[in-house]
Amino acid sequence: MTKAARPRQPAAVPAEPHAADSHELIRVHGARENNLKDVSIEIPKRRLTVFTGVSGSGKSSLVFDTIAAESQRLINETYSSFVQGFMPTPGRPEVDVLDGLTTAIIVDQARMGADPRSTVGTATDANAMLRILFSRLGKPHIGPPSAYAFNVPSVRASGAITVERGNQKAVKATFNRTGGMCPRCEGRGSVSDIDLAQLYDDSKSIAEGAFTIPGWKSDSFWTVRLYAESGFLDPDKPIRRFTKREMQDFLYREPTKVKVEGVNLTYEGLIPKIQKSFLSKDKEAMQPHIREFVERAVTFTSCPECDGTRLSEGARSSKIKRISIADACAMQISDLAEWVRGLREPSVAPLLTALGRTLDSFVEIGLGYLALDRPAGTLSGGEAQRVKMIRHLGSSLTDVTYVFDEPSAGLHPHDVQRMNGLLLRLRDKGNTVLVVEHKPELIAIADHVVDLGPGAGTEGGTVCYEGSLEGLRAAGTVTGRHLDDRARVKESVRKPTGVLEIRGATANNLRKVDVDLPLGVLTVVTGVAGSGKSSLVHGSIPAGAGVVSVDQSPIRGSRRSNPATYTGLLDPIRKAFAKVNGVKPGLFSANSEGACPTCSGAGVIYTDLAVMAGVAIPCEDCEGRRFQASVLEYKLGGRDISEVLAMPVAEAEEFFGGGEGRGGGEAHIPAAHRILDRLVDVGLGYLTLGQPLTTLSGGERQRLKLATHMADKGGVYVLDEPTTGLHLADVEQLLGLLDRLVDSGKSVIVVEHHQAVMAHADWVVDLGPGAGHDGGRVVFEGTPAELVAARSTLTGEHLAEYVGG
Repeated sequence: MTKAARPRQPAAVPAEPHAADSHELIRVHGARENNLKDVSIEIPKRRLTVFTGVSGSGKSSLVFDTIAAESQRLINETYSSFVQGFMPTPGRPEVDVLDGLTTAIIVDQARMGADPRSTVGTATDANAMLRILFSRLGKPHIGPPSAYAFNVPSVRASGAITVERGNQKAVKATFNRTGGMCPRCEGRGSVSDIDLAQLYDDSKSIAEGAFTIPGWKSDSFWTVRLYAESGFLDPDKPIRRFTKREMQDFLYREPTKVKVEGVNLTYEGLIPKIQKSFLSKDKEAMQPHIREFVERAVTFTSCPECDGTRLSEGARSSKIKRISIADACAMQISDLAEWVRGLREPSVAPLLTALGRTLDSFVEIGLGYLALDRPAGTLSGGEAQRVKMIRHLGSSLTDVTYVFDEPSAGLHPHDVQRMNGLLLRLRDKGNTVLVVEHKPELIAIADHVVDLGPGAGTEGGTVCYEGSLEGLRAAGTVTGRHLDDRARVKESVRKPTGVLEIRGATANNLRKVDVDLPLGVLTVVTGVAGSGKSSLVHGSIPAGAGVVSVDQSPIRGSRRSNPATYTGLLDPIRKAFAKVNGVKPGLFSANSEGACPTCSGAGVIYTDLAVMAGVAIPCEDCEGRRFQASVLEYKLGGRDISEVLAMPVAEAEEFFGGGEGRGGGEAHIPAAHRILDRLVDVGLGYLTLGQPLTTLSGGERQRLKLATHMADKGGVYVLDEPTTGLHLADVEQLLGLLDRLVDSGKSVIVVEHHQAVMAHADWVVDLGPGAGHDGGRVVFEGTPAELVAARSTLTGEHLAEYVGG
């Protein structure tokens, strides 16, 4: 019996695409944030898109200030008003339409908090997991996880409490909490000491001018005269002859009300006064001579009680297999990961697995050379960004937008390949990856490229190209033209005029390094991340060598700060305005007498809307010009002060050049012209003098800092990765600047990974061969041509590949 034939099924009709699958693009229309000029663009989702263009072209304005900011603002609005009150409130960006957004996770280069108790371990989950591990397995057992935390002090209390239950009665109670904080240094690992010899000359009396503190003049009513006439001290007696009581009052007396010449003032000891007036402030924001004094007067030494581990004696005594938590945190992370894998304890197996995974992520991302007790504030921008990446590597989230700011910063060419793999992994999990980047090696892996420009500042802010990498090469944009640029190794190098000797350097991972850094030439110190470059250059150059160091520490400044105030340019300009018009210089400061009374010189009226984003609208009285109307009547060379601050640097250089300059003779200000010359030299001719520092990109801030330090009197310049944030076209200009510095008689030492800078050097010092304890040795010294010919190091191999050698 045969089976009945099944009726034939009709051919399947293709189903209509599901409506949910139509949202494959992030659409931006009419973006006008900062210098963006009505930008409209469509970005593919679940792809890796690289945004490139010269520094200041508007990349960050589009990616961070528009797309990422709006995504975070919309996410924040889903929380209750109570929760939003504790969260940052980004304003709505200047854009007409933003469609197809997904949750944005920003992994930027913002430095981690420089709180002395913040470390690599506390910034990730590693320390928390280690504390739990030691509280379970440590012998002797000293308490819960808090007993191993250097941020938690031990607390003991006893007393009577009233229990309101039935018949109320007082009950005696005691309270104990065991913390792991070292009581001497309070978990900081170091103790500060003030060198009294830097504060005063004890052979003189106060009346004879004993104080050597900057700004403390003998007629100063609030400082020197306060001490002299307080009644606690004899102003005519040399300080070294003070009695024990006088010395106590002089140095440590608690704040006390006193009357000096009929005025009520507060007297306090010299040490607390110095701590409040100098040590509580950010060193970077101080004037150079004040910063010099603070560095001279204050010494930080490792805490003698905990030996710099930050932990109490009890926390250090509890061990697992002869290793304490202090030892574990001091280990190189790659070694700590091996130690954790060697622990076999079923009761904490899930914890060991999670801890091992976190530590392996450090190694995978190229940070295996760090230790968990490394202070977070000492990490470079690139290292901080990669530490933030760790929590996202093992994440199960998909359809998320990851936003990266130059993830190749601080990476040796050898490490860039590893970073490329990590970005592709995030994309392949179904995420949208947006990267702001200049390096050709990273642009090469993009699925989609967006090139902004054509110039910087007001000359930028438009999309010059979007599409594939091959299309970019043929597009004729600045990026397309320079994408395949390769520097050539110098045929002839300069001869050194001397050497800077470093002997027996042991800072961090250096292994008794002896090296001679040649003077009068361009020297590049290179090597993989963590090989010891910064330890050699910043930590081992002998004091008194006349070194001017330009590192990557960020410029701090409010929205009232601008290039004119930061570089000191505003001072000679204000004095010139005052002299020509016969008035006080203070009138020409928007932070002083000349400020518009309505907006207090801010140029905008800021309205705080509590849990909603605040609103800043231009001041109606001064129309955003920041000054009183009467001040704007005073002219210099036909321009008022607000018009001068609105000038680009290049125009201002011509204006204040005098003679042929448009400002005429009265606007000839040599002091201002010198500063403007330096700003043009570092490629910042397009910035306006009054542009708030908060709107500058990372590359612009570093070049502003470099321009400021170029005026310092020093024979040796040490630059820390000056190509960070620079477009390929700008690197050429930087090399020209370095050449000019050397040709003017300076010695330039550059810590750098960029192959174009290595090829342009007169001398190369290569550290390695690896990172952490696998580095710390000089593996090559010589000219770039010799490095390429030898190919004996990782740097040599990559440089040879770069120059086609």
